[in-house]
Amino acid sequence: MWAMGDSFDAVVVGAGPNGLTAAARLARTGRRVIVFEGTPTVGGSTRTQELLVPGVRHDVGAAVVPFAALSPAFATLRLDLPLRHSPTPLAHALDDGRAVAVERSLDATAAAFGADAARYRGVIRPLVEHIDALADASLGPATRQARHPLIAARFAPLALAPVTTVARLFATDEMRAVLVGLGAHATVAPDRALTGGVALMLLAALHAVGWPVVEGGTQVVAERLVEVVRASGGEIVLGQRVASLRDLPPAPITMLDVTPRQFADLAPDAAPAYRRWRYGPGACKVDYVLSGPMPWTAAACRDAATVHIGASAAEIVAAEQTVAAGQVPDRPYVIVVQPHVADPTRQAASQGGLLPLWAYCHVPSGCDIDVSATIETQLDRFAPGWRDLIVAKRVLTAAASEATNPNLVGGDLAGGLMSVGQMLLGPRRGRSPYATNIDGVYLCSSSTPPGAGVHGMCGWHAASVALRRSHRRR
Repeated sequence: MWAMGDSFDAVVVGAGPNGLTAAARLARTGRRVIVFEGTPTVGGSTRTQELLVPGVRHDVGAAVVPFAALSPAFATLRLDLPLRHSPTPLAHALDDGRAVAVERSLDATAAAFGADAARYRGVIRPLVEHIDALADASLGPATRQARHPLIAARFAPLALAPVTTVARLFATDEMRAVLVGLGAHATVAPDRALTGGVALMLLAALHAVGWPVVEGGTQVVAERLVEVVRASGGEIVLGQRVASLRDLPPAPITMLDVTPRQFADLAPDAAPAYRRWRYGPGACKVDYVLSGPMPWTAAACRDAATVHIGASAAEIVAAEQTVAAGQVPDRPYVIVVQPHVADPTRQAASQGGLLPLWAYCHVPSGCDIDVSATIETQLDRFAPGWRDLIVAKRVLTAAASEATNPNLVGGDLAGGLMSVGQMLLGPRRGRSPYATNIDGVYLCSSSTPPGAGVHGMCGWHAASVALRRSHRRR
């Protein structure tokens, strides 16, 4: 056990998936590593808790984890995650009682798009066939030279474009709605750069590895990483918040799973650029316990762990542009996750078959408004009568979410505004996005490339940079 006066080769602050991945990477090299976590449990945004009813486990943050299946870090660490898939990975609800089912089969999905079938195959199939190269480009550090330049060159124009531009390649309203809905996962308006890349990467991942959930809850990701850290001799200290870098034991490597402004609070000597870091919109999330499955009008929604609520591309764009303008939309774009469709263990048999379900929408940063009423009105459109199933619910506003996880500044799920400059270059342009201006101190949160997602790659790349610099010093 750690005691004052102990020395370490590496200190990690924050036991989210990136901090734990960095710790595992360092510990595997024989370094003596210690991790400090301010809350009583590990996991960060991968925590799973019984929030409302005993036996009903809710993913507090991330629930659907396609990038966990693609993560080179998780593969190298051999986490062997128990990933489970729903019959349909994604359904996009439409106003006429139908829904677009985005299936694992690319050909089946293409056929459902009718006039867009050939274009869909032409655009998406190359990305799926080269998913490993695409994942290497998307999950790699932004400063590394492309290992697959032809794939990167082919993907880059669409990746950098707004998803609204990519959607114009297609003729059907259904295809455009699906693409814009996928791009809106980026937390910025769909007419912003990079949202096209988010949409296409999510779509390629869906066909290549699915959109799985983790059996038992996303907390398992953190627990497996903790096992790796401890098996390699590392220590985890829970319930100990770090107010200053001076509070940490001395070590040549300090990894911080925090956002740039938090780093500036921890370190008075931090460069001014870290305080200028900008954050994106927040999210208002509602967790429900239901007495039975959602009565979706469209059968495809009943078979999907993830359901997108925003019937048309125009409706989604309008909602997200309203958020970007600092207002709460009357008809928000809502993302719904019903994990029991993929993982039957989420159903609490001892409680009469109660089910967890959560839904969220984007709101302005720091918004303290409970928008559950508008979320529920949206759900009424596509699952009439569903309110009769509600046993319990919890609303977490954007403002309140920061209290549960300090990295969710203003409720921002992505660690920062998803702009080209911030997401690709970090807070100090022209410098490593991981190394700070303080020697031996590194950022490894989702504010660094490749950004948000349950993949651990931010921590993996930050640890790699730290190890290279450590070797040079030696």
